[in-house]
Amino acid sequence: MGNMRAKVVAGLSLLLITTQVQATGFDSVMNTMCHTCKNEILQSQTPTGSFVPSQVYQWQDLLKAVSDAHLTGIGSLKLWMGDEDDSGSNAWKYGLVNLAAFLAQSMKETIKYDACDENNWDSSTGYPASNACGQLGQSYQDYQCGAEDAHMACEVDPGMEIRGTTNAQWYGAPAAFFCAPRSKIPEAPRWNHGGWCDPNVERDTDKTVDEYFDYLQSGGRCEDYVGQKAGFFEACGGGGGANAPAPAFGQPARTDVEGCCWWGRGVIQTTGICNFGKLNYHLGARAAREGRPALFPAVDFCRDPGLICTSQEHPELKWVAGLFYWLESVQRYDVGGFNYKRELKAWVDAGMQSPGADQGFIHAASGIVNRGCHNPPCGSGSLDGGHERAQNFETVLRAFGLVGGGGRPPATGPPPWTSAPARPPATG
Repeated sequence: MGNMRAKVVAGLSLLLITTQVQATGFDSVMNTMCHTCKNEILQSQTPTGSFVPSQVYQWQDLLKAVSDAHLTGIGSLKLWMGDEDDSGSNAWKYGLVNLAAFLAQSMKETIKYDACDENNWDSSTGYPASNACGQLGQSYQDYQCGAEDAHMACEVDPGMEIRGTTNAQWYGAPAAFFCAPRSKIPEAPRWNHGGWCDPNVERDTDKTVDEYFDYLQSGGRCEDYVGQKAGFFEACGGGGGANAPAPAFGQPARTDVEGCCWWGRGVIQTTGICNFGKLNYHLGARAAREGRPALFPAVDFCRDPGLICTSQEHPELKWVAGLFYWLESVQRYDVGGFNYKRELKAWVDAGMQSPGADQGFIHAASGIVNRGCHNPPCGSGSLDGGHERAQNFETVLRAFGLVGGGGRPPATGPPPWTSAPARPPATG
């Protein structure tokens, strides 16, 4: 098994260098899938419904993140490529199927939208900027760790100022999230998706955080993001634009964005002070300060969680953040008689039947990611996008050469851009 695990990582590295290497097993799969992965897996949907290569998520960044997650790991966790005692003709497939399940969820959560920062998608309160604090009754700065991990959580800094870098691209889509103290942004504005931005007028969208806040306060329009066709932030008056209250967290509706810097980021939307804190504790600046091995010693996920999306030195962070969630919440899942690794092996050993159907193994994996349970509907609701997640799973397995047929169904019209991934982020 040790040699097979070495082959896994070797295969990932070889793909970056050549596609001419003759190999077997995992190496063979990885060496032949480069074009397919770009054409099928890392695809984003445009407002017209067509698919184009993602600008945010790149294959070489994924390979670096997968290699780090398997070889070095995150804390005590490593990307699972099968168990040491696995043998037989299917042993090498387990790791590929685990990776395929991860990519299937990522395609649904963010790659489809070409988003790294969480989109402002909760229209129930009119797209206020305060949605950065939490959407649909969530309060991201109150995503506390359990007692065992409480020492890892980030502290909320009310003076933090961050502006997101990605947002939806439909006509009049809301601009990226931002956070700032009340001294800078006393009241959260609300997004109005009306108006029109003349494409023939040159716009300055490359603003510093302070310049952008001055632009907001002056009532500026059409300079929120590149390619903006319509929409603008407008003052609400009477206390600011309120998001939905979060009674489960004991929080009323927010009308400001102070301390609201913990929205989702990365390929499976790492969210909240606990999850960013864990990344910092195991991988980032805090690990380095406290003498633990740190893959990213100069990255302080608590001082600037936005580095997951903006780091030029480590673009793989978009993937690393999602893989951490996968390692902690999916690979280790063992609830109510459903053990993720055991069920994955059983599905592979049974011949990987009907991978594109929203049932069995992939339905359970999707439920864990989207609703926190393997048998939705559960406490947080029904599975969102189960069929699409299953179709994605088949697409990736086909790209890996593990199954034949399948693939993404043809687009039938513009995507539902006002909808968004509904997965409740892991809370610890």
